[in-house]
Amino acid sequence: MMLTMSIPTRLPLSPPPSTSTSTSTSTSHPSPVLLPDRACTLLDGCATIPRLLEIHAAALRAGIHSHPIVNFKLQRTYASLGRLDRSLSLFFSLTDSPNVYLWTSLIHSHASRALHSQALSLFSLMLSSGVAPNAHTYSSILKSCPLNQGRAVHSHVVKSSLANEPYVRTTLLDMYARAGDTESASHLFETMTDRTLVTSTAMITCHAKNGSVDDARRVFDSTIDRDVVCWNAMIDGYTQHGRPNEALSLFRDMLSSKIRFNDVSVLSVASACAQLGALESGRWIHAYAKSNGIDVGEAQVGTALVDMYCKCGSLEDARLVFDGIGNKDVVAWNSMIVGYAVNGLSREALRLFSDMTQLKLRPTDITFIGVLSACGHAGLVDEGRRLFHSMKEDYAIEPKIEHYGCLIDVLSRAGHVEEAYELVKSMPMEPDQVLWGTLLGACKLHGNASLGEEIAEFLVANGLANSGTYTLLSNIYASKGDWKNVARARALMKEHKIQKEPGCSSIEVDGRVYEFLMGDLSHPKSGDIYAMLEELREALKARGYVPRTELVLHDVDEAEKERVLSVHSERLAIAFGLISTRPGTPIRIVKNLRVCLDCHEVTKLISKITGRRIVVRDRNRFHHFVDGACSCGDYW
Repeated sequence: MMLTMSIPTRLPLSPPPSTSTSTSTSTSHPSPVLLPDRACTLLDGCATIPRLLEIHAAALRAGIHSHPIVNFKLQRTYASLGRLDRSLSLFFSLTDSPNVYLWTSLIHSHASRALHSQALSLFSLMLSSGVAPNAHTYSSILKSCPLNQGRAVHSHVVKSSLANEPYVRTTLLDMYARAGDTESASHLFETMTDRTLVTSTAMITCHAKNGSVDDARRVFDSTIDRDVVCWNAMIDGYTQHGRPNEALSLFRDMLSSKIRFNDVSVLSVASACAQLGALESGRWIHAYAKSNGIDVGEAQVGTALVDMYCKCGSLEDARLVFDGIGNKDVVAWNSMIVGYAVNGLSREALRLFSDMTQLKLRPTDITFIGVLSACGHAGLVDEGRRLFHSMKEDYAIEPKIEHYGCLIDVLSRAGHVEEAYELVKSMPMEPDQVLWGTLLGACKLHGNASLGEEIAEFLVANGLANSGTYTLLSNIYASKGDWKNVARARALMKEHKIQKEPGCSSIEVDGRVYEFLMGDLSHPKSGDIYAMLEELREALKARGYVPRTELVLHDVDEAEKERVLSVHSERLAIAFGLISTRPGTPIRIVKNLRVCLDCHEVTKLISKITGRRIVVRDRNRFHHFVDGACSCGDYW
C-alpha cells in the first residue's frame, strides 16, 4: 500500500539569530547548560508556541536537539500546538533512523487532525523504511483509512500477529463501521471476548447507519454501563430511520437512568418531535434542555429547535428561538425561511430572505428551495420565475432537480400547466416521480384530463409509475365518470404489485402521540370518537355542508361514498382531540398524505363550530384553520 506525498527527506532547523553580541572580555556568568532531562521537563509543561521556540533555541545552543527523547518531545509539542510543519522538519532532520515511536507519533498527529492522506503517506513511507508498526501505529493509521486501505492495513495487522490486541481490534471495527461494511464489523464484534463500551457504540452506530435499527437495539440492550454517547447513537438511529416514537421513548428511559444528556441528545430528540409534530414534547425538551445548561442560543441546537417548532406549526415559538440565536449562520436562516414557506406565510419567508441577503449572507440551494416553495404556496408566479433565474445569474448556483420541481409547482398551481410541461421536457436532467406527480396533480386540479392521461400512460409504459401515479390517473378517470378505466388503473396496480399508501393521521395529547387510519376502530375510546363524529355530522349538515362524493374513487352508491368520507383518518384524529382536550385548546394533526378537498372544507367548518384552532400538517404544507378559514386561502 504505497501512496505518494511531498515529504522532505531532511530539513535541519537553524537556531534563531542572536539578538546580542558578546566579546571575549565579557564578565557575565555563562548561562547554565540545558540538559536533556531539564529540556524534557520544560517541554512537558509547554503550552504556547513562543515558549516552545525559546526551549527549542536553548536545546539547539546546548547541542541536545538531536537527543532521541528531546527530539521526540519537540516533535510532539509542535504537533500538539498545530505546527505540523515544524514537527515534520524535526523528524526528517534526525541523523539516526527514526524508531517506531517517532513514526507513530507523527502518523497520530496527522490522523488526529483529519489529515488522512498525509497520515497514509507517512505510514507507507514507514513500511518502505523497514520499520515494523506496533499496536499504537495501527490504531492511529486505521482512523485515517477508507475501506480499501483499511483492508490492506488489516492484512498487515494479521501478518504482524497483532490482530488480537484489543485496541487494534477496536479501531479495526470502527474503521469497518465508518465505511458501512456491516458484515466485517459484525464478524469482528461477535468474535470479541473483551468488548468495550467503545466497540459496542461503534457497532450500534454501524447498524443504525445502515438501516438495521433492530440489530442496533439488540447490541444496545446487551451493553452494560452505557454512557451518553451510546444512548445518543441509539436514539439517533431511531430518529434517522423514521421511528420517532421509539426515539422519544428511549430518551425518557435515558433520563430515568440518570444519564446526563447533552446537545447531541437535543438534536436527535428535537428531530423526533419534528417528525411527529409533537409540540408539547418539543416544548418540554426545549425547557428541559435550557434548565440543564444546554445553550439553546448556540447555532446548531437553536436551528434544530427552530426546525422542530416550524414542523409542529408553531411559528411564534420558532421565531423566538431564531431571534435568540447568536451568530446565525445560513443554516439557521434557511430553517426559518423554509418554516415560513411550508406554513403558508410566504411574504414573511421572502422578507426574511431579503433581510438575509442584506446582511451579505450568501444563500444556498436550500435557501432557494424555501423561497421558491413560498412562491408556490402564494401563487407568486413572476417572483418565482425571477428567483429561479437569479440562482445562476446572481449567485452561481446551478439549479438542481428540486429547484426545477419547485418552479414547476409554482407554474402548475397557478394553472400554467402547459408551460410547466414544457419546462419538464427542457430540463437538463431526467425528471423524477415527485416532479411527474406534481404535474399530474395540476392536470387533475385544472381539468386538463388529456395531458394528464398522456403523462400517466407514459409513466406506466416506462415503468416509472408509483401508487400516486395510479391514484391520480384514477382521479382523472373518476372525475369523468369513467369507471371502466378506474378499474383498469387499479388492475395495473395489482399487476405491478404497487400498493396505495394508506392515509394515517396522528395527534399528540398529554405528551403521547396517537395514530389513526381511515375507519379505525382500534382505539379504546372508539365509541366516544364516533359519537363525536356523529355530533359533528349533524352540525355540519345544519351549516349547509354537502359531501364531495365525487372524490371517492369507488363505484358505490352515494350513501357509502358519504360514509367513506366521514371516517377519513384526520377526522378521527380531530374528533379524538375534541373529546380529549379542554375547550379552546388548539388541535394539531399530522397526516402522511395530502388533505382531500372534502376534509379541508369540513375542517374549516369544524374550526368555526367548535371555536378551536386546528393545525393540519399534510405531505405538502401546513393548514391553519381558524374561525372557518384556512391560512392557505384554499390555494394548495
